[in-house]
Amino acid sequence: MKKLWLITNPGSGSTTDAKCEALEALFEERGLALAGRTNFPGEDLPKGASLTRKGVDTVVLFAGDGTINAALCALAKWKGGFLILPGGTMNLLAKALHDEMDPHKIVEAAHAEKRRVALPYVEAGPHRAFVGLILGPAASWARAREAMRKGKIGRLFGAARAAWRRTFDRKGIRIEGAGKLRHHYQAVFVSPVEKGLDVIGVNARDWGSIAQIGWEWVNGDWIAAHAVDRAHAEELRVKDTRPVLALFDGEPVTLEPDTPIRSGRSLKAFIATRKA
Repeated sequence: MKKLWLITNPGSGSTTDAKCEALEALFEERGLALAGRTNFPGEDLPKGASLTRKGVDTVVLFAGDGTINAALCALAKWKGGFLILPGGTMNLLAKALHDEMDPHKIVEAAHAEKRRVALPYVEAGPHRAFVGLILGPAASWARAREAMRKGKIGRLFGAARAAWRRTFDRKGIRIEGAGKLRHHYQAVFVSPVEKGLDVIGVNARDWGSIAQIGWEWVNGDWIAAHAVDRAHAEELRVKDTRPVLALFDGEPVTLEPDTPIRSGRSLKAFIATRKA
């Protein structure tokens, strides 16, 4: 790790200009050259060829899961390395790669780290999820969650009402390929594991459960309290005739029902400071 490119998202409360400037000062202190910085989504993500021409060997991602996902998908074929720093709400990728959650301490540990690891992901068409894929009516709560993050209270209540209607009125989603998941679910959470896919079906039928799943979705982790069915799968498909709303690492995508959902694996490109 010698020459870096920093990708961040100023819209996240965890990645302020002051914090980014402190990181840049740490890079300089450690003798690491910063070739450039991208403030996504206001600025376009760099191309792999451009990074290579500039001699960049490591892209530092100081952002939330959605921005990290966009950058990793855009640079999927680039031969350089990635350093993931916690700059979002849940920071699941950073937790998987590092023991420490202080960005400065991670940079200090990563400076001398030679180990690079591959990461599994969920893949459906051109879309990838390194943290997880959410399918079903409850995925509409993502809009309320985004409004809450941005402090837009008026939009929050409007999005929550719409999500409530979609979650309560729809009969749910069915999938094929995960033998134990045979019901209609308000949400299906698909996460990548070392081999295949871990699949959780979430069922919420009464108004109290709908309210709880919505509140927990807006605030963070909603899976633990509502996981009614769990299975392992190699390939999934949505059993519906209509396109469905899907969240790839929190980013909304309209997914055709016949699209195969499989697991994949990245290149060995991620700097890991967590003890093996």
